[in-house]
Amino acid sequence: MESRSLLRSGLEPGALTRFFRTVRETSQALGAPLSDADATVQSMPDASPAKWHLAHTTWFFETMVLVPHLPGYRVFDENFNFLFNSYYETIGARQPRPRRGMLTRPALATVYAYREHVDAAIERLLTKQLPTAVAELIELGCHHEQQHQELLLTDILHLFAQNPLLPAYKAPGPVAVEISAAGAPGFKSFAGGIVEIGHQGEGFSFDCEGPRHRVLVEPFRLADRAVTNREWVEFMSDGGYRNPLLWLSEGWTTLQAEGWSAPLYWHERDGDWWTMTLRGAQPIDPAAPVTHVSYYEADAFATWAGKRLPTEAEWEHAADHVAITGNFADCGRLRPKPAPAADGNLRQMFGDVWEWTRSAFSPYPRFRPAAGAVGEYNGKFMCGQFVLRGGSCATPPGHIRASYRNFFPPAMRWQFSGLRLAEDG
Repeated sequence: MESRSLLRSGLEPGALTRFFRTVRETSQALGAPLSDADATVQSMPDASPAKWHLAHTTWFFETMVLVPHLPGYRVFDENFNFLFNSYYETIGARQPRPRRGMLTRPALATVYAYREHVDAAIERLLTKQLPTAVAELIELGCHHEQQHQELLLTDILHLFAQNPLLPAYKAPGPVAVEISAAGAPGFKSFAGGIVEIGHQGEGFSFDCEGPRHRVLVEPFRLADRAVTNREWVEFMSDGGYRNPLLWLSEGWTTLQAEGWSAPLYWHERDGDWWTMTLRGAQPIDPAAPVTHVSYYEADAFATWAGKRLPTEAEWEHAADHVAITGNFADCGRLRPKPAPAADGNLRQMFGDVWEWTRSAFSPYPRFRPAAGAVGEYNGKFMCGQFVLRGGSCATPPGHIRASYRNFFPPAMRWQFSGLRLAEDG
């Protein structure tokens, strides 16, 4: 089994052009509801302004693709290399991440002009007979932008949650109140043994998804749906946030320091739990998956329930033959929804909420980062992070795979992160 490159294209030129246009148009549509002020403010160091996301993804195409591969290309603004570089040390100095919200200039209109300038140049490049490596860079840029589309939504949610008016990114519409029932989860058994995980076959994957390799998995059982808000309320009512015996040491320290007593965005109104969503403040749906919980909270809940979190190998092995359908960003709901009726199969493996696993984000056997700046994409973060699987209600459609490895530090809660229980078989 050979080591996979970060860059692997499965698209012919016409399909690549269509993919590029779709991705860029989707980002424009996501930014459309935002004012210049909405798009400029940064609500915390881990979030970025929407304007920065729109510019950074454009900077990626300009810096990684156009400057080295389109002769005669004119850089839109030399200052943008400093303003919109994210973490690429080999490319140069950059605006510190916690101070991206200080970028009141350029204005949002200038960022959109920047996007038009770069889009026109990429379109010119796509009319040429491209070397495979250049086509792969463009495809990587598209998948990179899809990641930032999800971040744009989660960062806007965090920003709007700080506003006492609790504004809605999208009108509440028919999902303002949708209370439904959910029975107890079922558990599906897996025999274990030596299994293969990691991306295989044709099509795009990030470098951290490979190489495909063998893993010994002990027999296990996996819940057929994600943990719900109703179950989380039971955990809270039973003192889940007050019992140190349920928590990892660092988790308990974080809970005390941050004052956690409920998932992020939850608040009480007249004895009922509400949560902030991209459609404004809404009552929680007891049957929908709990979201905006940290790894520490997920692990504590699993301990309270007498279960555990699955490993990423267990999760991928279980999901390997599950259809990749679910509540993704294109559904327009922009919040998790209850699982479909039980049918003996795994439900909600894709969409709704990213599911924490108990696995640290570390390199697979024989992993090698790509050469050059793009090699900084994933490998440099393989320390102090935990893996999440499955995508969420803010993930673009077509951007997820069974092998997809998302990762965040264990205290992070602003993403659409939830959990699914597992137990030994």
